[in-house]
Amino acid sequence: MWACTYVERGKFELLEKPKPVLKDAHDAVVRVTLGSICTSDLHIKHGSVPRAVPGVTVGHEMVGVVEQVGADVTSVKPGDRVVVNVETFCGECFFCRHGYVNNCTDPDGGWALGCRIDGGQAEFVRVPHADQGLTRIPYMVSDDQALFVGDVLATGFWATRISEISEEDTVLVIGAGPTGICTLLCAMLKHPKRIIVCEKSYDRCRFVREHYPQVLLTGPEECRSFVAAHSDHGGADVVLEVAGTEETFRLAWECARPNATVTLVALYDRPQVLPLPEMYGKNLTFKTGGVDGCDCAEILHLIAEGKIDTTPLITHRFPLKEIGEAYRIFENREDGVFKVAIY
Repeated sequence: MWACTYVERGKFELLEKPKPVLKDAHDAVVRVTLGSICTSDLHIKHGSVPRAVPGVTVGHEMVGVVEQVGADVTSVKPGDRVVVNVETFCGECFFCRHGYVNNCTDPDGGWALGCRIDGGQAEFVRVPHADQGLTRIPYMVSDDQALFVGDVLATGFWATRISEISEEDTVLVIGAGPTGICTLLCAMLKHPKRIIVCEKSYDRCRFVREHYPQVLLTGPEECRSFVAAHSDHGGADVVLEVAGTEETFRLAWECARPNATVTLVALYDRPQVLPLPEMYGKNLTFKTGGVDGCDCAEILHLIAEGKIDTTPLITHRFPLKEIGEAYRIFENREDGVFKVAIY
């Protein structure tokens, strides 16, 4: 089969590899019907993910059809359409039992697919702990609708859940890329008093205005004054930082009111600094970490009910054999690209 492979820092190649096989009674093999390129894949390519293993098939955001299951798999069967979770997790360790599946202590736990073990930018993928890592797609939900459930949509859902948004809150979302839009959609489910999106890209601002006209929009230069003017207590009650730069990291805590919650959703390329003397007295609560992707069934239910729609994010499509061109377009962000689907 063909598989997009991390060869070395700065280099992905489409290589021919053997079709994956079951290695454990809890495994499943899935035929990938639709996948996507994620910014985290670019982090691997750029050498910003030290745990990524050269030679691994990349890709961790996909849907497909179950081809084969191990003897101990009970939740799915061959022929089922499924979402593949970005994380693999055992469901039994301390962290899994408390819902912190990103910190699963199993050797294949956490973000393994497309990083430490072969992922899904390929024709087939082996999924360890299939009972936890696969979620059946309701018949009324299409592959397009389900594509982002296992990663960027799960990330947005997790981020808004841990932020404890209330209906009295002013919520600031910094960044309107694919993960930012998914975070925005999940924040909207909480019905806060107002949502402000900070974004500098013309194409992304146009996308927000077109699809979510009820959301307030500002740029980074005027963000501090705009948030202060459009909030009840001199700053946002909840800030969700989804852009992942040094400037947006600082902007996040500067735009928060005292005693606010700042949730860091983004994956940063380099360490960030907390200037504690400047922050003293703001009494902020920071929430961080990787997505705990254990809400896929609930997210699919919301999609089936028409409460979440991420299909407008799919702006480009390429067959697997043209994935090199797909990466070029995604990396350069040409023509207002949001998400590139691979089939």
